[in-house]
Amino acid sequence: MMPPVIAIDGPSASGKGTVAAQVARELGFHYLDSGSLYRLVALAAQRAQVSFDDEAGLARLAAGLDVSFDGGEARLAGESVDEELRGEACSAGASRVARFPAVREALLARQRAMRRLPGLVADGRDMGSVVFPDAALKVFLTATAEVRAERRYKQLIEKGMPATIDILLADLRERDLRDANRPVAPLVQQADSVLLDTSAMGIAAAVAFVLAQWRERVPGLF
Repeated sequence: MMPPVIAIDGPSASGKGTVAAQVARELGFHYLDSGSLYRLVALAAQRAQVSFDDEAGLARLAAGLDVSFDGGEARLAGESVDEELRGEACSAGASRVARFPAVREALLARQRAMRRLPGLVADGRDMGSVVFPDAALKVFLTATAEVRAERRYKQLIEKGMPATIDILLADLRERDLRDANRPVAPLVQQADSVLLDTSAMGIAAAVAFVLAQWRERVPGLF
């Protein structure tokens, strides 16, 4: 048997990363934050002065990405880049580079290699549709754009970074539209995924929901 996978997909700032990481800890599973790989490509492109419109150049960067995750810390060419990855520039850049088929293909094998015993919790935009279509549990985690903008605003302010709620909301809506309408691996809820709207739900409740769904589907593995 292949190691089991819980795939959690959803739009930016929906809380899927926090939920996925906590579910992985509860189960003792590995965790894949696929968005960090696209943010790393965006950061590498900025540093190498490769245009976000240069599909071939971006794909080459993605294929040769010198990245490691040590204790949850992302390193690019040995340098810790966690703070840069969480900034709005990398977040917006990730959405732009992710629209290219060649970039997504270059990162596919790297993501699938994360599937190891005892299991994997993976979050992103296409975990259940493309990367792990045979996932034992697929969750589509979302929230209204207004709630997501407020969450992102609070995150940035807490980190001491400047933010404007109206700009964040407009950016999220633009990103949602781009992610949902890209020609490859668009962000859509799969027919076999469970919808989880966290607009009025805290992290603990969302984690409990996913764990309950997991118990129902594969009780022998919990």
